[in-house]
Amino acid sequence: MATIDPEAGCTVPAPGDWPVAPQEDVSIEEDRLWIDGCFDFFHHGHAGVMLQSRRFGQELLVGLHNDADIAANKGPTVMTLEERTAAVDACRFSTKVVPHAPYVTSIPWISHYGCKYVTHGDDITSDASGNDCYRFVKKAGRMKIVPRTPGISTTDLVSRMLNSTKVHHINNLIDCMEERESTEGKAGGAENGSQMRARVEEYAASANGKDPEVQVYAYVSQGASFTPVRMGREPDDRKLVYVDGGWDLFHPGHIGFLEQVAKSEPNAYIIAGIHDDVVINRIVGANYPIMNIFERGLCVVQCKYVNSVIFGAPHAPSAAYLENLGKLFGASGKPPTYYHGPTRYMGVPETTELAGARSLGVLRTIDSDAVQFPNFNTGVIVKRILDRKEKYEERQRKKGVKAVGEKAAHDKELLERQAAAEKAKQLLNGA
Repeated sequence: MATIDPEAGCTVPAPGDWPVAPQEDVSIEEDRLWIDGCFDFFHHGHAGVMLQSRRFGQELLVGLHNDADIAANKGPTVMTLEERTAAVDACRFSTKVVPHAPYVTSIPWISHYGCKYVTHGDDITSDASGNDCYRFVKKAGRMKIVPRTPGISTTDLVSRMLNSTKVHHINNLIDCMEERESTEGKAGGAENGSQMRARVEEYAASANGKDPEVQVYAYVSQGASFTPVRMGREPDDRKLVYVDGGWDLFHPGHIGFLEQVAKSEPNAYIIAGIHDDVVINRIVGANYPIMNIFERGLCVVQCKYVNSVIFGAPHAPSAAYLENLGKLFGASGKPPTYYHGPTRYMGVPETTELAGARSLGVLRTIDSDAVQFPNFNTGVIVKRILDRKEKYEERQRKKGVKAVGEKAAHDKELLERQAAAEKAKQLLNGA
């Protein structure tokens, strides 16, 4: 029989009613972590906190709040629970998604799933009453804090759509990394080019968040060369598969396509090309891409279906480019199989875009009926925002008001932690 958590006030399901297995309580393990949140149109800030959390243990369970709870405590979501679940499940650092997790983190919930600790960024998240959502976990000593990724949030991305700004666009990623181009407002929270490179290296880690995994290159069209950014696991004898796109607001349409490519080519080595901001903006116009190439790249790098990433990939890959990819990955010039997806919003005629792959006989397509979200593209997300502009503007306003209280609570908590650390130091020195 279901009960009520007397602290968090949420329902604690009876066996058979939990959203995902297990249905019976399991033993609590130190290396099984819990993290929860909204994860509304999943971005690299979400992936960053999951990466750091995964380093604490062997398993990372991700609790997702449902749409109604988020609306009651924060405001309307942009993505549905099903869409958010697909995005979190595709993150290489997550091991299980638990939908319908309570907005105020509940000890009976995390204990049922065998998690000793909850992780969260070093900021405060409050409920509708202005109280810390993690107050009961902190009181129980079952909280681990990780640094929050600055400079990116769902709120930031919504603001870009509402304000049609392009100041975040990057002209040349390598120039930014080598500080020949200003990184101000473009680096996704990194302070300089070297930090941008370091962040790419971090996100390219294996599922444990530590070991090298994803290989990352930047393509330089002048000279048709590939500059290494991060070396990782080699393809060895695995079949090479190439996909490309803008990957803007890395969404369920992208993820569904990548998942189907992986299913169509079991054990393949999947290389994902990412187009420059300038290329996307020239084709799509307005203030696209909403995320710059660095932000989009981090989203692709963290995806569990991707083995290598090419920044600055051409929009229409020539036969020579595809053959050079084969040489880069040790396939003796044999070009990778090139998969074309069902969701396209960049209006170049397919005959032009796909001519190189077609001439080599390596073109394959994914049937739109096979993809979980076949008609989902970046424009769908932007339309949702603009169609409900007043509601999202109100959410932004409320977020700003809540942020004042959350910062005050964060500063108070930080001072308390510092005082406790100083007291412990004094006791140690006096011992």
